[in-house]
Amino acid sequence: MNIAQKMPGRMQQEICEAPQALRRQADALARPVAELARRLRQMEPGVVVTCARGSSAHAAAFAKHAIERHLGVPVAAAAPSIATVYRRALKLDGQLLLCISQSGRSDDLIEQAKFAREAGALTLALVNAEDSPLAQECEIVLPLCAGPELSVAATKSFVATLAAVLRIVAEWGENEPLRAALQRLPERVDAATRLDWSPCLETLAASESMITIGRGPTLSIARESALKLKETCNLHAEGYSGAEFQHGPMALVTEHYPVLMFVPGDEAAGPLLQLAERLTAKNAALFIVSHDPPGLLPALPTDQPEADAICMIQSFYMTAVKLAKLRGIDADNPRHLQKVTRTI
Repeated sequence: MNIAQKMPGRMQQEICEAPQALRRQADALARPVAELARRLRQMEPGVVVTCARGSSAHAAAFAKHAIERHLGVPVAAAAPSIATVYRRALKLDGQLLLCISQSGRSDDLIEQAKFAREAGALTLALVNAEDSPLAQECEIVLPLCAGPELSVAATKSFVATLAAVLRIVAEWGENEPLRAALQRLPERVDAATRLDWSPCLETLAASESMITIGRGPTLSIARESALKLKETCNLHAEGYSGAEFQHGPMALVTEHYPVLMFVPGDEAAGPLLQLAERLTAKNAALFIVSHDPPGLLPALPTDQPEADAICMIQSFYMTAVKLAKLRGIDADNPRHLQKVTRTI
């Protein structure tokens, strides 16, 4: 093996850059997030509407959980086609539109932001590209500070997006435990990068289909993991909440069927562990990510539930790189995909 073959690929390099991205973000967003939070407390929006695609849509689902859980404000996902295809504006006067995009170049998100701003919404963009069209269309822009991301599969920008969401929630709700957890997050993400999930690799490498499951703060993690399994490993995977999984998809489970379960560090753990018992009784190939109780795949000691979920996706990303290699796939060059996806 030559030196070039030993060098980590772009995806792996960028996964390892996530902790430093979080440190940059903490400095860069301290003042603008505090100012945004003061404005939101004055506005008291009755609803937050999210607009995102791909991995960013999973970040929006994470935002839905965090905002509803800690602030009690309902969150709904916009259907951009209402603006781009049907040319209909939503009644968003005095409400918050949260747009999330790594590149800021999806035409449907840009158009949705334009319609919402004209309707009187406060438009907020979480973007990695501060000079993007989406950033220019929104009233407030918060940079993710992830730095250049060249790998087709978004990793460090996803981690940075989740952290930015938690910063908004922490300041908006003046949540001291969440603020403290964010201070510890870079070091914890760094530690999560090195956790060993090798017990699942052989089974998943030989699989053609699987399920990922989460609940509460880990639902978005399960969905993002399923997307990355498709994207980088050519492995069909679907992400579900533990509750929704029992309304039909449970029928997919046969003996040795692989299931990856992300157990959160809060009240949602109980129902998931009950589901785990049912899956074990069906002889599924169940891989549980948990610290308490210890899962077959390790997680860091519990700290704060939403921050813990971010650490889980970091561990998964490193595992996805290894899994792709076992399946003979170049994770840096997924088939049929490109870095920036333009949709209308």
